[in-house]
Amino acid sequence: MLNLQGDVREHVAALGDVGVQSRLIKRPDDLDGAAGLILPGGESTTLSMLLASTGLFEAVAERLDEGFPVLGTCAGLVLLAREVLDGRPDQRSFGALDAVVRRNGFGRQVASFETGLEFGEGPLLPAVFIRAPYVVSVGEAVDVLASVRHRGIGSDGPAMESPALLRQANVLASCFHPELTADRRVHRLFAEMCAG
Repeated sequence: MLNLQGDVREHVAALGDVGVQSRLIKRPDDLDGAAGLILPGGESTTLSMLLASTGLFEAVAERLDEGFPVLGTCAGLVLLAREVLDGRPDQRSFGALDAVVRRNGFGRQVASFETGLEFGEGPLLPAVFIRAPYVVSVGEAVDVLASVRHRGIGSDGPAMESPALLRQANVLASCFHPELTADRRVHRLFAEMCAG
């Protein structure tokens, strides 16, 4: 669990709910022996700078290339994307997810919302979108596990669908915050990826 900024405590609780003991990662050597890593929601440009200043950016990038499982939620998805729109010029991303995303693509804090997403065979997956990134496009290697219907910022037009939960090999990423609801299916899936 990356512990530099963001909603760390909520992810730790969610992992505990699915029987996974978490470790807080603040330095590169904290990654030794870890089975996976969560890049939490927070502020993507701040997280990018903190990853660089701690030396974790290169350490995480190396592990991603080796197939290390990573879950990125909200800002974490931005950090994993191949291309980031509306980011700062000095903002870095790992490029491990073949997706183009727009920072705060669903709008500012006041436009935050909750909805249910179709995910697998079960009931709707509750999803909390807070200044969430919008997935503009994905490559062929990306599996879209759930999509969200929305009208877009300031739009009265028809609802559109965009990817909300994505997987590409060892990378799982969501536009929303699965740690803020009682539904643990996303964390359970990530735990299975780490165990595999």
